[in-house]
Amino acid sequence: MRLTILMKTIFTSLDTTARSQSFRPKSFLIPNTMLGLAVILSAGLCTKVLAQENSQVTATSQIAASKTSSDDARYRIGAGDVLGIIVRKSPELSMEAVRVDQRGMIRIPMIDEAVPAACKTESELADNISTLYRQYKNNPNVAVFVRDFQSRPVAVIGAVNAPGQFRLQRQVRLLELLSFAGGPSPLAGRIINVIHTGGPIICQKDPSEVEATSAGQGLGIIQLNDTLKGKEGANPFVQPGDIIQLPEADQVYVIGHVVQPRVIALKDKAITVSWAIAMAGGASRDGRTSRVRIIREIPSGGKQEIFVDLGAIQKQKAIDIALVPNDIVEVGSSTGKTILGILQGAVPTAITQGAVRIIP
Repeated sequence: MRLTILMKTIFTSLDTTARSQSFRPKSFLIPNTMLGLAVILSAGLCTKVLAQENSQVTATSQIAASKTSSDDARYRIGAGDVLGIIVRKSPELSMEAVRVDQRGMIRIPMIDEAVPAACKTESELADNISTLYRQYKNNPNVAVFVRDFQSRPVAVIGAVNAPGQFRLQRQVRLLELLSFAGGPSPLAGRIINVIHTGGPIICQKDPSEVEATSAGQGLGIIQLNDTLKGKEGANPFVQPGDIIQLPEADQVYVIGHVVQPRVIALKDKAITVSWAIAMAGGASRDGRTSRVRIIREIPSGGKQEIFVDLGAIQKQKAIDIALVPNDIVEVGSSTGKTILGILQGAVPTAITQGAVRIIP
């Protein structure tokens, strides 16, 4: 559009110049020169505009192709699925239920050889069947739908609120699958183990994908927090046959004279001895906070005892020791506090049980 306006402006200017200079014959050289220059400029501008348009079309097609290949989440047929096939106006060719065999093939009427079905979407398989029937029918209208999804079982086990097996009716990402399993439990650790067992049919388009699939089989480890945040690379599509395991976190134990003895899961942040006692409700009235014992396992198989003064830690006069997996934090009893507590409990009892006498 801009090129057309520019050309009209140039030729209008040339015509005006030619008419105004008609009484001077020599001046006709000026319009001719300007005409040649205008043709050259217009040709160059046209080439540049076409080049820009071609580059934009190419870039747009490349973006669309990459988006289609990476964002295609349509369900792909697999071994064990039960399909319904409808050939409109040809009930003799329609099939209410046909199961995909372990090779990923199906049998249909009037076609001698088995038809590949695995790894195709419903519409792709319908197009293939329609092509096969064109030798018998004029423009056959074929529809394919999955009646029973059997090819994509995945399991979620470990520290989740609702572990179980799930059958996928579409491509599902890891975070969405965890939500179906009730999400991580309070005892969940820091990682997710994705165990690739491989489905009955693995869809590969070329040898490079075969190598990538072989390399991907086995165990994949993903950080739980990264998945919960939806970070790129930590929320992949779940593959058929995958087992998703959330191991329980390492634990420490707080026992003894605390308000609520408990087990504490070690997750992303380090837990110190004072923090662990606080999470257990703090020391009880008769707890001995000046000599808290930490029982720790050592690599040789024995036990190590570490004593800390909780009061000194609170006053920042001692180091608040970070706990390691399987540490046992024990708050002992204070003899003086225990005796005092017994006496305080006994005095009211003795008073209420004694006889009441009137003093005259």
